[in-house]
Amino acid sequence: MIWIAIVAGFMLVLAYLWYVALIRRRNRVQEALSSIDVQLRKRHDLLPNVLKMAERFMAHERELLARLTELRNQAQAPYDPRIGEQVRQHLDAEGSLQAGLRQLFAVAENYPELRSSETMSNAQLTFNEVEGHIAAARRFYNAAVTELNNAVQIFPGSLIAGFARVQTMPFFEIEDEAARQPVDVSDVLGQSTGVPQEGASPKQGS
Repeated sequence: MIWIAIVAGFMLVLAYLWYVALIRRRNRVQEALSSIDVQLRKRHDLLPNVLKMAERFMAHERELLARLTELRNQAQAPYDPRIGEQVRQHLDAEGSLQAGLRQLFAVAENYPELRSSETMSNAQLTFNEVEGHIAAARRFYNAAVTELNNAVQIFPGSLIAGFARVQTMPFFEIEDEAARQPVDVSDVLGQSTGVPQEGASPKQGS
């Protein structure tokens, strides 16, 4: 009986320690996700002024502008950071918004007046700066997710996680290889020489 009590006590201590480790790892993931969201909000704040400026010149790109507004609304939708599926949907929406913004800056190259505007130039510079911060926060988040998911999936973590309501979390991945590369401001906005490209004309239709 003594040995049974010792073994039972050891198992309880082990379960408690694993439980504590799971909670700490979940909190670390949520902290990393919060850091990402701080940077993502800066990206969201860029959009109203950029869209307002773009609407003055990009009459043939209304579909793109409307889609960016919708993507921003989706990305700003509230979510529960403890629920993996909601986090995945949130990160997917942010990835779509990132791709949409990059498309907007690329299309702006076809509009010399828009490309050379101070508002758009500053927006591009801020966008690049924010993307660098997001990339750093994303690495920290993915490392925290790896630790959490391993702790949840390895026995007895799979049992304890169910009791503690701790879920595995999705990685924050960038599927578009082009999105991994920094945007060259001089390429997109024609700022290297300060002279608009000759022969540039508004793009017809999207």
